[in-house]
Amino acid sequence: PWISANLSDIAQIIMGQSPDSALYNTDGVGMPFLQGCAQFGRHFPETEIYCTVPKKVAPASSILFSVRAPVGEVNRADRDYCIGRGVAAVAPQKADGAYVENYLRFLRPEFDRIAQGSTFGAINSQDFGSMVLRLPSDRVEQETIARVLATLDSAIEQTEALTTKYERIKAGLMQDLLTRGVDEHLALRPKRSEQPSMYTPTELGWIPSGWSIKRLSELTIKIVDGVHHTPQYIDTGIPFVTVRNLTRTDHIDLSNVNYISEKDHISFVRRADPKKGDVLVSKDGTLGVARVVPPDIGKFSIFVSVALLRPNLHECTPELIWLFFESKAFEQQLGKLSAGTGLKHIHLEHFREFQLATPSVLEQERIFEVLQACEHPLKVLRAKLRKLQGCKAGLMRDLLSGATSVEPLLSTRAMVGQS
Repeated sequence: PWISANLSDIAQIIMGQSPDSALYNTDGVGMPFLQGCAQFGRHFPETEIYCTVPKKVAPASSILFSVRAPVGEVNRADRDYCIGRGVAAVAPQKADGAYVENYLRFLRPEFDRIAQGSTFGAINSQDFGSMVLRLPSDRVEQETIARVLATLDSAIEQTEALTTKYERIKAGLMQDLLTRGVDEHLALRPKRSEQPSMYTPTELGWIPSGWSIKRLSELTIKIVDGVHHTPQYIDTGIPFVTVRNLTRTDHIDLSNVNYISEKDHISFVRRADPKKGDVLVSKDGTLGVARVVPPDIGKFSIFVSVALLRPNLHECTPELIWLFFESKAFEQQLGKLSAGTGLKHIHLEHFREFQLATPSVLEQERIFEVLQACEHPLKVLRAKLRKLQGCKAGLMRDLLSGATSVEPLLSTRAMVGQS
């Protein structure tokens, strides 16, 4: 049978309290101090602040929970910590600790709701202790559920680590492709230190002989941004793309998009008319996220936070522009172009002034062919990661509510190992 219990009924809750400033030090003397979830992570960093006389202590293996800005981040204490007002420690006494940890993660939407009602995004001790958990009365079943979820956590962590490894490889390759290029056999040219005669000095540094430096205004036939006012949204109609539709995935994501009327769309495309092969780039908020418009996306309009770059195909492929932004090569130039103004926006004049090391169109195509080969394992890993994360979310919902028995799912370990 399953039971319901307040968190305070099954665990000791220790709300953090910052010690007197005179008791802090950065010499490693005393107990490491955690003020908030900014110091959380899968692996704790070395803290720089220590406290000689802590007021509140999170014991090793207790659950660390952020009670302020944002509420709901969860981790496990790998040792004793002095905790400040942004952190609470949960030490389960009448339930399995791993089960409680998972349930606190499962309750994140509820914590978000409570925090939104607070003037500064926090949850107090009374509301925290009153959170209701559902759990099997059998401790062994709690432990079994936690083990199944831990199996998926391990698979997710391993996949994330592999993804990070391949992303580093890709980043290095992009840098090489933009500075060395490839020959007709799709092999990187020798480094300048190996074959200096193959390179020419320019204002952007050394580039392969035969390449040129061109401004983005020379490589495009159109540089515009979208409509400069928020339109009236409707339930169904023409998709209206903003920065969030570029940043959520590695493509233009229309799965959760706002819609506008056909009349507004006709008006908006007089300025910005996205077509196959155009490059969309985020120019506000998260800067420089680039996506090439695919052939099958259908018609849509864009907001002012998105720039549309239409390449001159006689000079430039869409992929060269995409690679310039994807590799973050634009950032150094943006810093110089916007000196003294901060980096909150990429203005259209910045886009026009960006300079690209430009090989022939044929070599640009070869460069992208090499990059695609590197991108393939990344796409496979990202798809696997999404699958595992979806499986974890579904299992948490089913197992922690009691909707699904854990016993038939004990084969998850074998299943994950085969995926």
